[in-house]
Amino acid sequence: MKIITWNCNGIRARFPLIEILLKKENPDLLFLQETKIEDKIFPHEIFHKLGYKHLLFRGEKSYNGVACVSKLPFEKFGHKNWVQKKDCRHLFVKINNTEVHNFYVPAGGEIPNPDENEKFFHKMTFLSEMNDWLKKKPNCRSEILLGDLNIAPLPEDVWSHKQLLNVVSHTPEEVDSLQNVFNSGNYTDIVREFFPVPEKIFSWWSYRSRNWNTSDRGRRLDHIWVTKNLVNKTKDVKIIKETRGWERPSDHVPIVINLDLK
Repeated sequence: MKIITWNCNGIRARFPLIEILLKKENPDLLFLQETKIEDKIFPHEIFHKLGYKHLLFRGEKSYNGVACVSKLPFEKFGHKNWVQKKDCRHLFVKINNTEVHNFYVPAGGEIPNPDENEKFFHKMTFLSEMNDWLKKKPNCRSEILLGDLNIAPLPEDVWSHKQLLNVVSHTPEEVDSLQNVFNSGNYTDIVREFFPVPEKIFSWWSYRSRNWNTSDRGRRLDHIWVTKNLVNKTKDVKIIKETRGWERPSDHVPIVINLDLK
């Protein structure tokens, strides 16, 4: 089963690139974040023509939004609302007895202080609720958690650990909270299994950087975590960096995982 996760930063703006990605990679499932599209205008028919008959999406106008585009039928599906908001940041599907949870964690604004910045408070509360939710899950489960988690946890996940320590997405408070979520879910960071430290890997480069590829000031904000029983079933992981250089790109790039779930 081939799965791609991608923060497309607007499904309408990025649909030509989504179509290219689907044709080039031919995944079984594509999980999108930050779709920025209302459910009533989600492009069902175009996905159907591309061979993706099974769709699940939750969207808002101009903000947030998550989706799953699949060739395979869902055994189960659903979503949770977090921090008493209905802001379309999560959905899940079950396929081949494996649940896949697609998250778009709040970015958190620019000030890393929950008392001064409501957006940062929202982010930290969201992570706390994820942690509580995962503590209740059994260890013996088959599960993937993926998406834009908006935190680069390791020093090797950012272009400069020292310069970004006080920048939202890499602060110690965020990193610790994400680590708690990771531990409570008993996950393996499968991307790092294929790209081990000390290699620097990124999935996001700011639009503010004109020479993004040359300066390479990126961060790894997008993640794929798997439960222990899926580690040996994972055959390949890749980060499709080239998409950041496509015309009218997202600032994030897709991550691909291949699993043998027979």
